[in-house]
Amino acid sequence: MTPASLADRPAPSTPRTGAASTRFKLATAALTLFVTGCATTVVPDVPATPATAPVPVAAAKPSLPSYRLPSDIPLQDIATVSTSPYGVVTLDAPTDLWDRIRRGFAMPDLDNDMVRDREQWYATRPDYMQRMTERSRRYLFHIVEEIELRNMPMELALLPFIESAFNPQAVSSARAAGMWQFMPATGESFDLKQNAFRDDRRDVLASTRAALDYLQQLHGRFGDWHLALAAYNWGQGNVNRAITRNQRQGLPTGYTDINMPLETRMYVPKLQAVKNILARPQDFNTTLPLIGNHPFFDTVTLLRDMDVDLIARLAEVDEKDFRVLNPSLRQPVVMAAGTPHVLLPWDNAIIFQRNLQQYTGPLASWTAWVVPSTMTAAQAAAKVGMSEKELRAVNNIPPRMRVRAGSSLLVPRTEKRNGDVPVHVADNGQLSLQPELVNGRNTITVRKGDTLSGLARRHGVSVAKLASWNRISVKAPLKVGQRLALHTPQRATQARSSSAKKVVSGSARKTVKGKPTASKTRVAATGK
Repeated sequence: MTPASLADRPAPSTPRTGAASTRFKLATAALTLFVTGCATTVVPDVPATPATAPVPVAAAKPSLPSYRLPSDIPLQDIATVSTSPYGVVTLDAPTDLWDRIRRGFAMPDLDNDMVRDREQWYATRPDYMQRMTERSRRYLFHIVEEIELRNMPMELALLPFIESAFNPQAVSSARAAGMWQFMPATGESFDLKQNAFRDDRRDVLASTRAALDYLQQLHGRFGDWHLALAAYNWGQGNVNRAITRNQRQGLPTGYTDINMPLETRMYVPKLQAVKNILARPQDFNTTLPLIGNHPFFDTVTLLRDMDVDLIARLAEVDEKDFRVLNPSLRQPVVMAAGTPHVLLPWDNAIIFQRNLQQYTGPLASWTAWVVPSTMTAAQAAAKVGMSEKELRAVNNIPPRMRVRAGSSLLVPRTEKRNGDVPVHVADNGQLSLQPELVNGRNTITVRKGDTLSGLARRHGVSVAKLASWNRISVKAPLKVGQRLALHTPQRATQARSSSAKKVVSGSARKTVKGKPTASKTRVAATGK
């Protein structure tokens, strides 16, 4: 059948009534709207396609690959395997401070014979461990808080166990001082004041801040906590040179690889041993004292200078306990310009504030006096209205020493000296001493032509003194070969040194035949 014949064929007639046709049309329109609404999508505006353009045909949807395995491949048997899942972080609050410390351990463990040796050493000294951990209860919470704020490994909170056994008054033979054992020069570089009135190397807050600053600096330099600890003990220059030597020889440069003194070699093993004991005390038959996870002390701000004994009295604590929390204070007064904060046990801080508001008496009985010119201790005591003995005791002035101009001395307050110590004195006051001049006894021999006046003039003394020393008249004739006593001024330390040299020389002469062995003095090398 040709297309033409189909076109010429009349369409079949569909007889419909008017009402039925209307209902059919409405139903068809409603169905069309419903289907159109469900399938409508938002498309971007595009240019209209010309009527003559062909309508694009949708590409055929690609068929997905089949994942059905061939029937000839056997399946493996189901088996169990060991896995190492990530640790689950507990949200429970720490039961005590030890628990909190354990959760913060983050350094890689060191495991060698030195660690086991130090574990044995600590485990066999329970009394020492007990004293050390008991002392730590006053300061440990603050250290843990500071380490967490800096996101540092919690092993660092144990470092004072190694450095000072948590004794802020500890001083090494190399003059390192405080809980963190800072050397004088390193302490100055981290703004730890060391003057006649205080030593911030012993201050709990200041020394902790400086130690963590220093450790962060060392870790930033070496990129390894064990090397940072070695540098803290031995000095960063020494560690850097040891690393450089290994690099030149093509050797590893880790903590266990570089050459270092025995003290530094044992430093990290000591810390690891303490860490192991605190992590598993039951394995070492060790009992740790309970230290609550809360502050031991509170910080109190002082607006005026105050006597130490008055602060302790108002806080209702023993003065000894006050100094344990404030070990940097060297004098019986706290100078607010240099030490604006003191530490008090948590509950006693509230008691102090309450009692201070009700107190109406004088706050300080001491002040600082700057010596105007070099003078003896007796002369200085007379000027400030003190006895020489008291002045020496308060300011730690040794015998036969003069106080140099510019020194800062602690003296009682008077009506003329009643102000608080200014900040430049409180922060920089120093005690500078020099030996007193004493008369050294010498003997001179009279030669031909010598006279008493000529000898006196030659040696810079008066004729009267030379005559009195020898119990003769100023006009007495002298005989050739006559021996006269002559007293010449010299520094006290020089006189003692001369005497010591004579004793040592005599002793040396007596032991030459015995060939004594030379004594060896160990010099502690440390970077703090």
